[in-house]
This record gives sequence, structure tokens and C-alpha cells, in this order.
Amino acid sequence: MAQTRPRSEDYVRPVRRILIGGLVLFLLAVFLFWRIDSPRAERMRAEITDAVIPSFDWALVPVTKAAGMIENFQSYTRIYEQNRELRRELQQMKAWKEAALQLEQENAKLLDLNRVRLDPALTFITGVVLADSGSPFRQSVLLNIGARDGIRDGWATTDGLGLVGRISGVGKASSRVILLTDTNSRVPVMVQPSGQKAILAGDNSAVPPLDFLETADAVRPGDRVVSSGDGGVLPAGLLVGQIVMGPNRQLRVRLAADYERLEFLRVLRSHPGAPIADAGALVTPVRPADTVVTAKDAADD
Repeated sequence: MAQTRPRSEDYVRPVRRILIGGLVLFLLAVFLFWRIDSPRAERMRAEITDAVIPSFDWALVPVTKAAGMIENFQSYTRIYEQNRELRRELQQMKAWKEAALQLEQENAKLLDLNRVRLDPALTFITGVVLADSGSPFRQSVLLNIGARDGIRDGWATTDGLGLVGRISGVGKASSRVILLTDTNSRVPVMVQPSGQKAILAGDNSAVPPLDFLETADAVRPGDRVVSSGDGGVLPAGLLVGQIVMGPNRQLRVRLAADYERLEFLRVLRSHPGAPIADAGALVTPVRPADTVVTAKDAADD
């Protein structure tokens, strides 16, 4: 009969049982040894600890790294919260900055309105711009002053820096100002220092052109442009802007008024002067009590 070969499983099971039993006995012996209350056993435990624990530093590396990662994550969380708080405060500071800039610009304009030197004969009233009806076809603004304040059509308006336009339509409590940039605006001006006269014609652009200029060669970029007073509508000497050269070599005017921020406008009261019939009356005015001797009366005498 053929003999059957022993299988490997017949040897594995007994060896496994022996190893497990030996490990259990070893652990039980270590436990009992660690529990023995004896000076000798204590010295042996100390020697074993000194010999074994330093060699286990490599086993503590993952624990140390994990603890460092947790600490770094907590630190990152704190930094993230601080960053969010700083961003929130920065947004608030930006809002305050915008408010401060607007107040500063408003204050500067009010100061300019108070410091501008005008003809002593011109009185004025300051109004607030209620609405801006600027469009590709019409350039005008609405003021909160009207007929009840004595406003009349044709009066000039300035922003403290330069001429803005003229009153064109008066209501009881409001009035409309047609700007110099409007296509319906035609203002007689004079270029200084040459004294050349022209018409500032609005074309719905920020830099309107000069029409009907007497001698263009006498005008240079940078020359000062003021109102000439011709026609008796606008007072003379109001600053309009400076001469600039357009892209097509056309002379234009860079307006002195800040049309981007029209908040307050000064309306100049221009009362018509008394007509002078006699040139001599300007030097020696005739008083009502004086008697005028005519040629006929002299002949009779």
C-alpha cells in the first residue's frame, strides 16, 4: 500500500498553538514581574526601561507629527478667523473712506464757492443740484431754487471753479440749468491775453469747440477763456476754461467747472444797468432840480 504523505496543515496548527501559548505565558510573566513590589525588581524594571524606551523614538515620530499637524491646523483656523475679521474691518474702513472723500469734496466746493471773487455788483444765491438729466441729446441739471427765490431766465451759474451754464426754465421751487456742453448752448467768450472773441458752442462733449473765432493764429493752447458779456445775457469776466487743441486741429475749450461732480451751483443775479441816453450824463449827471437851458430859450433871452 502506498503511504500517505503528511500534510503541512498537520504541522501548522500545533506550532501555532505552541507560539500563542508561549506568548501568553511571556506576557503574563511580564505582567507579574511589573507588579512585583521589590527593590531588586524595581532596579531591573528601570534598567529595562532605560535600555528599551530610547530605541522606540522612531515609533513616536508619527504621534509627534500628528500632534504637530493638529496644532498647525488650530493655528491656521485662528489665523483664518483673524483674516476674516480684518477683511470685515477693511470693508468698513473703505466705506468710511468713501464717505470721508465725499464730505471732503463737498466741503472743498463749498469753500470754493465762498472764496470766489466776483464783480461786487453781482449778488448770488447757491442751490443744490437735485437731478442730472444728462443724455446724448440734452445736457442740463435741476436746482432746488426757483421763482420764489427770485431766479430769472438767463442768469449765469458757476460751481465755484468756472462757468457751468445759464438758467433756462424757472419754476416756483426749482429751475433748470442748461450746461455749456449742451448742443443748444451758445455763449460769447473772449480769449485772453489776445482779446479774440468767439462763440463757445456746445456739442454734448466735455470739450466744446470755439466757433466764429476772429483770428485763430493769435490763440494758443493754454490761453484763458472768459465770458465776454456780449449780448448782455451773461456777465463779463467769468472763467470758462482753457484753450486746447482738438484731434482735428480744431480749437476747443477744456472747461474749468467740474462737470463730473455738480452738487452745488451759484446763480449770479445780473441786474440790467440803467440805460444812459446822454454820454455827458455819465460824468455830470443831471439832477432833477437842475434846469436845462435849450437853444430856443437862449434865443428868447
